[in-house]
Amino acid sequence: MKTLLLTGFEPFLQFKENPTATAVKIFDGEVVGDYRIVGRVYPVAFDKINGLITRDLDVFEPDAVVNLGLAGGRHTIDIERIAINCVDGRTDNEGFTPDGEKIDEAGPDGLFSTLPIKRLEKALKANHIPARISNSAGTYLCNNLMYTTLNQTRQRGRSIPAGFIHVPAHHEIGTELNVSSWSQDDINKAVGIILGNI
Repeated sequence: MKTLLLTGFEPFLQFKENPTATAVKIFDGEVVGDYRIVGRVYPVAFDKINGLITRDLDVFEPDAVVNLGLAGGRHTIDIERIAINCVDGRTDNEGFTPDGEKIDEAGPDGLFSTLPIKRLEKALKANHIPARISNSAGTYLCNNLMYTTLNQTRQRGRSIPAGFIHVPAHHEIGTELNVSSWSQDDINKAVGIILGNI
């Protein structure tokens, strides 16, 4: 059976919880469609993220990779189209503040998702889940992880589906911070549909 690496993040910034970590733990070890899911929750730390995804790509040799991230305030599932070779933004969980550095000095300026992004958008909407294709994964850890995942698979000469999906906050976060939110069950449902349509 084929393997799909599913990743999420720990809580960060003002978010005391992260719905992607919950979704990853729920699907870890499950079989969805053609894939056995291997779930990993990563720290929000620029100096660790590249090494962790590189290690997991080596250890599991996945046939597909879906990275998940929280986009607090968004009200749709956002399927990211491109990652850029740049980190910037607010301080991470270990106190590092990026300042426009390149992720890979020798890497391309941008890398496109190799997920079937149009098919995923269509499948989500067919199940009455608000979804859209987003043309910016930002410059924070989400973009960093997406870029490194695509860059590492490219360097290995592996043509596999890989990319990044942003999900909204769940209701606990939404209530605390007064931002748009979904139930965790709806987030999990969306992730399941994504996994079943890779």
